Amino acid sequence: MKEIKSKRIAVRIKKGDLVKVLLGKDRGKRARVLVVFPRQGRVMVEGVNMVKKHIKPKRSGSKGQRVSVAAPMTISNVQLVCPSCKKPTRVGISRDNGGRQRLCKKCQAPIK
Repeated sequence: MKEIKSKRIAVRIKKGDLVKVLLGKDRGKRARVLVVFPRQGRVMVEGVNMVKKHIKPKRSGSKGQRVSVAAPMTISNVQLVCPSCKKPTRVGISRDNGGRQRLCKKCQAPIK
């Protein structure tokens, strides 16, 4: 994957978050985040952006196959779904007691 060196992306989505897909062939789906790649600005979402991967036969006599694998997608194509109000929302950050906490911009509820 190509690494972005000039831009620093603020990643406010974490592994295990429920997100809604905004763009692409899976637009409108809600699913969990499997992996976050902050340097590339990409996330891998469960069951979304599936691509076919061709597998060569390992031994003689066995067959090759086509397997569906989830591919990373741009982080700007997903939006966090708030666990309390169940709506897609932007994420705010509050700093208190020396720590940071993510907040829902719609209902102001803290996000785990």
